[in-house]
Amino acid sequence: MTADTARAAVAPASAMRSAAPAADGAQDAPTIRPAPADPAGGRRPPEPAAAPAAARPRRTEALASFLTEARGDALTRGPIAVILIEDAVEVASTLEHHLRAGFKTILAVSPEPLAAAQMPLDPGGRIVNLIHDSRRPGAHTDVVNAVIQAAPRDSWLYYGYNAEYLFYPFSDTRTVGEMLAFHAEERRRAMLTYVIDLYAPDLARFPDAVSTSDAMFDGTGYYALARTDRQGHHKDRQLDFFGGLRWRFEEHLPPDRRRIDRIALFRTEPGLRLLPDHRLSVEEMNTYSCQWHHNLTAAVASFRVAKALARNPGSRAEIATFAWRNSQPFRWDAQQLMDFGLIEPGQWF
Repeated sequence: MTADTARAAVAPASAMRSAAPAADGAQDAPTIRPAPADPAGGRRPPEPAAAPAAARPRRTEALASFLTEARGDALTRGPIAVILIEDAVEVASTLEHHLRAGFKTILAVSPEPLAAAQMPLDPGGRIVNLIHDSRRPGAHTDVVNAVIQAAPRDSWLYYGYNAEYLFYPFSDTRTVGEMLAFHAEERRRAMLTYVIDLYAPDLARFPDAVSTSDAMFDGTGYYALARTDRQGHHKDRQLDFFGGLRWRFEEHLPPDRRRIDRIALFRTEPGLRLLPDHRLSVEEMNTYSCQWHHNLTAAVASFRVAKALARNPGSRAEIATFAWRNSQPFRWDAQQLMDFGLIEPGQWF
């Protein structure tokens, strides 16, 4: 999505595509190898490597004690991913996906210790299982703000949930550290991400609406509105983005849960706070680009809304399927999202 196309009322992805113009010590992250193609084309969905429980390092402790006690270089090894575990769905594949992306430290925050089967093979011990009530509403602000305060200044931080997968331009072949190093050189301290809803097309086969092998997403129906301040003035380079299941089934979601934009990648600094609506307390960090050209954007491919709509008694009885005429099979690669105009490389080639 670009600034120009985002101002359209309901811009199809093709319109977004046609209008789109063409640091932190993370450079030594391992190179990502593209997943092998499946017979139908595209990439295979995430499949965590199986390993005996004894082969999986288990580091488990309370979130508060981890952040307050001396932890050596635990939070100095960035970029850092914070994964909030809300249920048992696709925990291992989520952690594996972000290991492959090149995050140096992954904080898996869960109400109870994760089972051995939920921990992917992690010979480098990059995953730390931290115990905290991540199911509580608003838990993301408590957890992320605590990590912001504890991490060294200028640490790159990502946050998301289980059954959510970060994609950025060329993420099939480039590490998150390489991408963020370029973004920092552009003098950007945060990155706009769009939450792209994934869903299983057949709720009879997949009643929880989750299937990594048959995942689909909406190819059109994304739009943006100008973001205003309390006086009704438009905020510079800030827009509210909508689309996906939140748009098609908006009657089942409160108005403050319908946006799909999230500042999921940012650098820590003193006094910075994550707000309940997934924005940050520093206004410049909520902008979609700098003033002189377009910047990188990323996407979080997420089953989270589909899970909620399939489980909630008020919506479950009224939704027979999430599939519609504009549903597209999800190929699990960044190029598809770029082709649909849902992420853009900015000046990064």
